[in-house]
Amino acid sequence: MHKVLIVDDEIFVRKGLINLIDWSSLQFEICGEAENGLAALNLIQLLTPDLVIVDIRMPVLDGLELIRRVTAEGEHQPIFVILSGYPDFSYAQQAFRYNVSDYILKPVDEKELTATLKRIANIMNQRQLLSMTREKPLVEIIMESLVQAEPDDQVMTQIAHTLELPLSAPYTYVIVEFQDELAHREIDYLLPLQTVLQRYFHLERQPLLIHARDYNQYGFIVPPSRPNGQIDDTERMDYRKLLQRLENNLSTKIALFIGHTVEHLKQIVHSRTSADECLNYRFAAGFNGLFMAKELLDMSLYYFDVDEELHSKLIYEVEANRDEGYSNAIDAIFKAFQERYFAPGAVANTVRRSMIATINIIRQLEGTEKNLAWFEELLNWQRKYRNLNQLKHVFKNFIEEAAAYIAEKRGDKGEGNIEKVKKYIDGHFRENIYLKGIAAEFHMNPIYLGQLFRKNYGAYFNEYLLSLRVEEAKRLLRQTKKRVYEIAEQVGFQNADYFATQFEKLEKMTPTDYRNKMIDQK
Repeated sequence: MHKVLIVDDEIFVRKGLINLIDWSSLQFEICGEAENGLAALNLIQLLTPDLVIVDIRMPVLDGLELIRRVTAEGEHQPIFVILSGYPDFSYAQQAFRYNVSDYILKPVDEKELTATLKRIANIMNQRQLLSMTREKPLVEIIMESLVQAEPDDQVMTQIAHTLELPLSAPYTYVIVEFQDELAHREIDYLLPLQTVLQRYFHLERQPLLIHARDYNQYGFIVPPSRPNGQIDDTERMDYRKLLQRLENNLSTKIALFIGHTVEHLKQIVHSRTSADECLNYRFAAGFNGLFMAKELLDMSLYYFDVDEELHSKLIYEVEANRDEGYSNAIDAIFKAFQERYFAPGAVANTVRRSMIATINIIRQLEGTEKNLAWFEELLNWQRKYRNLNQLKHVFKNFIEEAAAYIAEKRGDKGEGNIEKVKKYIDGHFRENIYLKGIAAEFHMNPIYLGQLFRKNYGAYFNEYLLSLRVEEAKRLLRQTKKRVYEIAEQVGFQNADYFATQFEKLEKMTPTDYRNKMIDQK
């Protein structure tokens, strides 16, 4: 990590800069703060920061004078970036005389600062590369430099000379992902992984280019030990053997994400990019832990939610507390993930949607999802579970536990309440009732209630409600002299024309025709 000192007389500016971006992702860490140039002068010698971000106007000692004194007198020479609220060309001109790296105007734009930091990190990496010796090859720095951008020719020549690697040769970047169901870096696999890889590729004195990534991942560059060419059975078999060797020696489940092979070492950034893209296919079917860019990247990913029918089926079976039903629904959902190449974001959205629907049911019953042992595990699944089988195991355990909890809170084991619902409808059909309101009254999910009602009584809720209202309207048309609009209102319709339309749909005649027919029959 490169150390950063922030110098500004406004504390809110300093804290704002610290919180503006993810410094560590750009290879930086904040090592200190100063409120004026004099305090910064002492901290630069004490903390030896690699980068100083300094305000141009400050009390005691301003930014330009600080830079002048450090440049002229200081033993440690950091890179400077100036912040200023004044777009004055004379300031900028003076700053660049001191070889200031950049001049950024306030308020600071996140994208502008991020671009500046990326450029400076690359400069720093290259400086370190050019100063390294054969006895101390800075592998981590080499990897960061290679996989972030194409280094210039001077740097590449130094890398090749130091590591005794050919520049023009086939190179491939591979991501090794440990699927050990542990949080990131709970176990550091770097050294044992390096040992296994060096043995596999028969590297004796030559170092292996390897580095640690996030999410229990490590990246390495395959040495140019085989001739370049298209993917064939032999190459896939080689990677399959490598995967088996890694899993056997490191005693855990592993996946390999293999980028495109490039023709030159300086182009390895493009191989790394394609390996990163392979991560999006981790839930696709048929690859069994081996994901190769040339086989995958032309295939379309699915970025949407799972079909509504599958989602509704799952929630219905959860409310019904039927193990076979929700197990089948889960199987169908996870089969869709694989066969339709769901992107990781689409999988996460589907899981989140199912969780929210289940939690809403629990809360309607005055329960709490925090009583479920698997709730936190599924909520944070992306931190630990990295393949579909692992996710499915956690998801199914959550659903099974939630279904039992919902049944317990409701006080029955399935469909006993549906008779009470029907009796409620029979007694209140003249009122302005609707499915969602009744579901809330009985602490049930509306979708589940609608499906359960149809299963038990052979009609949808709205169909049954309409039949009750029309039957009552027929009775009133026969037995009273009330006007049609009065009858419509009495049986639960807010609009007489709508009542007449629905009546005619069921009875094949208008309410008035029905009354006249009944009178004629007397």
